[in-house]
Amino acid sequence: MPIDPVTLAVLKGRLEQIADEMDATLYRSAFNPIIAEARDACHGLYHAETGDTLVQGTKGLPIFVGAMAFAVRAVIAKVAADGGLQPGDTFLFNDPYDGGTHLNDFRLVRPVFRDGRLFCWLASVGHWLDIGGNVPGNYNPRATESHQEGVRFPPVKLIRAGVMQQDILDILAANSRVPQSNWGDLNGQLNALDLGEKRLAELLADYGDAAVAESFGLLMDRAEALMAAEIEGLPDGTYVFEDFLDNDGVVDAPLRIALDMRVAGGRMVLDFSRSSPPCLGPINISVATTVAACYVALKHAFPDVPANAGVLRPVEVIAPDSTLLGAKAPRPVAGYTETILRLIGVIFGALGQARPDRATAAPFGTINALALSGQRGDGTRWVMFSFFGGGLGGNPESDGLHHANNPISTATIPPVEILEAANPVMFTQWALRPDSGGPGLHRGGVGAVYEIEALAPGTTEIALLGERGRFAPFGVAGGAAGSMNAFWWETPEGRATPPMASKVVGVSIRQGQRLRLESPGGGGWGDPAQRPAKDVARDIRLGHVSAEAAIRDYGVRVAADGSVSR
Repeated sequence: MPIDPVTLAVLKGRLEQIADEMDATLYRSAFNPIIAEARDACHGLYHAETGDTLVQGTKGLPIFVGAMAFAVRAVIAKVAADGGLQPGDTFLFNDPYDGGTHLNDFRLVRPVFRDGRLFCWLASVGHWLDIGGNVPGNYNPRATESHQEGVRFPPVKLIRAGVMQQDILDILAANSRVPQSNWGDLNGQLNALDLGEKRLAELLADYGDAAVAESFGLLMDRAEALMAAEIEGLPDGTYVFEDFLDNDGVVDAPLRIALDMRVAGGRMVLDFSRSSPPCLGPINISVATTVAACYVALKHAFPDVPANAGVLRPVEVIAPDSTLLGAKAPRPVAGYTETILRLIGVIFGALGQARPDRATAAPFGTINALALSGQRGDGTRWVMFSFFGGGLGGNPESDGLHHANNPISTATIPPVEILEAANPVMFTQWALRPDSGGPGLHRGGVGAVYEIEALAPGTTEIALLGERGRFAPFGVAGGAAGSMNAFWWETPEGRATPPMASKVVGVSIRQGQRLRLESPGGGGWGDPAQRPAKDVARDIRLGHVSAEAAIRDYGVRVAADGSVSR
């Protein structure tokens, strides 16, 4: 009997719950704050033959939806070449050219068998804290090849027919400054896969293999139909938009991310062929990452479509290897987050041209990947890695959010208490950044200020890989740009700033010295002159806008008695 709509909805919920429980298992057990607190991880179920994403947890990073399908396909290709797949196998790898993203993201892929036949794949991915390379934390802004970013694993069998391969574990431990952290994260991912297998077996026992397998196809067909309907709602035509990255960390020249978006009927082509060629520095991304970023942008624009591979069936992504969006090994890719943020932004810009009533100004557009490292008083190594928030863009309905996360993920900013407890640092300031949101009828959200003091004896090494130091988040519909990124650190001669504006490595501070990061605000939406004076007065009262900026940007004056005039 065909699956009725109610049963399909129940199966969808049960499948998503499996992935959600896998997410929760890893978040609760990981040693690394980037997974445990920031939730830089993902779990899902994948098609036995194609590797397509069937289901992803609602708490996992959206960027992994498209990328993990490439990862599972890499394992399928490995099995086809070498053979020997059996129950109890688990593959491990971090190759960014097969699985997308960067070397820190370790993937575990496990087959699920039913009656001796492959039924589907389970997969887990999480950001490990350190995996070797020239720079602790692996965000090396001067890398010119992947070998300078860390150790690269192709798909290998970590577990062979249920038996852990100790030699693989030994290699992993020998190639990290913090092997204990990676060991904890690995075990958390393995436990998540174990739970996923158990929960899937319970579901199959309740509904049968045939019904669940049929639901996989139906759910992807439904996602395809919904996305096609959303695209049909856009006017046919070609929409062109571009934005720039500051530089690649090696050559101080801007890099173009250019999009020609073609819409016809229920299909869409996202053509990035006019983008800059592959660069020397670590701002390249693989095709897998490009496709995943396109999925994230479209999911933001059309939030009702489900999270599976069917979403991308009506969409063609063109990212030739003649561009930095189709990079091949060994091009460095550590800074992939900065590139996909700009890529998502240009998709937002092109969609805004197709539907001006839904145009959204640019978000702050950088994760500001900051790594601090050194030695404690007892001689042990420490590595602190974190990313930071900023302002989101104004939109037709409201101001942008303050100190928010980027639209590439649902990851949260690690809490200051956790970072201070785990590392010899003290945050002397963690505050909103006044006047950083782009002026507009709907103002951009403001960024943040983070000031950190080194507490460890000796030196604390600094590495920053950020963006928006030279190209501000754009406004739309008459709105102005948000403020740009700013960074400095103390030296005996005074404060120093990065020559590359947003990227630096090979510098340090000593105990008692500080560094300061000021993240960008979002762009504004609409004419600032039309913003109600009372809203500007409220911004002043809350500290989001200064009195001087209110006059300069909005023509609004607030008198000592609280009266407002234009």
